[in-house]
Amino acid sequence: MELRLSDLRDGESGVVISIGTSRGRGDADRVGRGWGFRKRLEDMGLTPGTEVTVVRSAPFSGPLEIYVRGSRLAIGRRMAERIFVEVKR
Repeated sequence: MELRLSDLRDGESGVVISIGTSRGRGDADRVGRGWGFRKRLEDMGLTPGTEVTVVRSAPFSGPLEIYVRGSRLAIGRRMAERIFVEVKR
């Protein structure tokens, strides 16, 4: 099942399948989320095919703490909304 990273609950894992695509929302949703956005995520190790686990999700649209490639990272909720994962159950 394909979901946004921000939709995963604490302890759930998934494999990144795409980054930064608007998924039917039109080009206006992509403004300001081009090459630099994708490059920043790649620098953090979030590339397609990478397994990611949500460690903790802060309340009230706060950041997500994730585990990826042996490291824990914090990413903003809006950033996590643009990362699509295939859920591992």
